[in-house]
Amino acid sequence: MSLTPEPRHLVVRAKGEGSPLCTAEDQGDGDPAEFAHALALDDPALGLPGRPAEQLASWSRAFPPGGFASRPELRKHAKRGVELAQSLASHLGPAWVVRYWDASHDTAKFVCWGCGRLHWTLDSHGSPPHPLHITVQGEYKWYPLRADGFEDFAPDDPAAALGLSDELVDDLYEWAHDVDAAMNQWLQDRDDDRDDARRQELDLRGRQLAERLRREIGPARTVTYGGV
Repeated sequence: MSLTPEPRHLVVRAKGEGSPLCTAEDQGDGDPAEFAHALALDDPALGLPGRPAEQLASWSRAFPPGGFASRPELRKHAKRGVELAQSLASHLGPAWVVRYWDASHDTAKFVCWGCGRLHWTLDSHGSPPHPLHITVQGEYKWYPLRADGFEDFAPDDPAAALGLSDELVDDLYEWAHDVDAAMNQWLQDRDDDRDDARRQELDLRGRQLAERLRREIGPARTVTYGGV
């Protein structure tokens, strides 16, 4: 009786080089930042046709050495990367685990070879239903959104299916990062007056973000602001 081999893992990440594919010595579910072994696009194990390989190579080389100076250009490049990663995952099937590194947010998500969706974990099809009641809340080292069954989650979490604009996603990430920075600053200087001023500014931004979220997701869902 033959055993089914464990799937191989790779990360699709543009670095300005000919191949955006990387693997790791440990083929398990490890940190994608540690996937440092380049995998050639013409590796026989991939069986990648010429045209898809050329598209991946062109996309990878288009990433500037110092990164994109323009945010819209970075978003455009990242969106193209998602499409190429989805196509690659579909081609490779279950024999490979494909993750896509989103340079616009420095996050990595698994690309389902069957449905093409991007997920935070390998087995995400059993996630709770899409959230209907969402809370925008700033908390140290947490994502900016809350919902029953999801706890804290990212604004572009595919399982939540919010379909937010790139601008709102970016602003929610930035707000969450600034909440962390404010707490780190308070831990450093213990200046309550300055901390109060920072929190008031963050609170105002949070309320504005909650209102923008409410407008974008429509009347079928509710949005509550939970403070900082």
